[in-house]
Amino acid sequence: MSPVSSPALPAAARPARAVPGGRRRRDPDLRRGVLGVLVFLGGAELVGRAEVIDPKVLPLASAVLARAAGLAADGAFLAHVGATLLAWAAGLALTVAVAVPLGLLIGSVPPVETAVRPFVEFLRPIPSVAVIPLAMVLFPGKLELKLVVIAFGAVWPVLINTVYGLREVDPVAKQTLRAFGFGPLSVLGRVSLPSTAPFIATGVRVASGIALILAISVELMAGGQSGIGVYVLEAGSSEDGIEMIIAATVWAGLLGLAFDLLFTRAERRLFRWNVGRTGGAA
Repeated sequence: MSPVSSPALPAAARPARAVPGGRRRRDPDLRRGVLGVLVFLGGAELVGRAEVIDPKVLPLASAVLARAAGLAADGAFLAHVGATLLAWAAGLALTVAVAVPLGLLIGSVPPVETAVRPFVEFLRPIPSVAVIPLAMVLFPGKLELKLVVIAFGAVWPVLINTVYGLREVDPVAKQTLRAFGFGPLSVLGRVSLPSTAPFIATGVRVASGIALILAISVELMAGGQSGIGVYVLEAGSSEDGIEMIIAATVWAGLLGLAFDLLFTRAERRLFRWNVGRTGGAA
């Protein structure tokens, strides 16, 4: 289960200068992260050059990076990437469309939570990859198959974060609105949903990585005409198969990193008051 953000806090509770301070604190982390990647690549290159591992078994890091750079200009590979991204985006949108309303319902109506919790706790531990064979039978269309598997695996962080976010809403704020005659839907829209939004955003960020993993996993297991997973399957039979497979995997990792950075930046811009309260933590 993904980590949950801190409870919502009004914007006026923290000065705006807390955000730049958090940004300064993140700079050393970024430099250390880049340094760690460079050290890893340098170590892998040295191990390969020393022939500790046969380059035919594990290609040199420099060769893999060169191959990955070449894929950026390969129209066929980019078409595969586009197919994966289409499934990722559609699957993530379906996940949010299902998980957020369901989470709001479960978190707002205690009897519903009591009735639904056994099903949630039963389904949540099931590995998403395990449902792919069954989904292949029920949904023969490749895009439909990806959407169903992505939604099944990625729904949980969004759903659970939404439910827990509702629990952290200030009860005084809700009682105040009720005292002024506002109904349940007005309280939900004016207080509960805005306060829960940072929790939902964190869940969506976690779900985006899960969605990418599952999109590629479905392509690897079910095949198809396009997708990064399909490219990996096809590359396995070529002469430079291992190098091409690892290069494609590098691109999958870069896409996951890019999505995480994109969603993190969006969180900080949309919820500056929450970033300020948590000291700039993502």
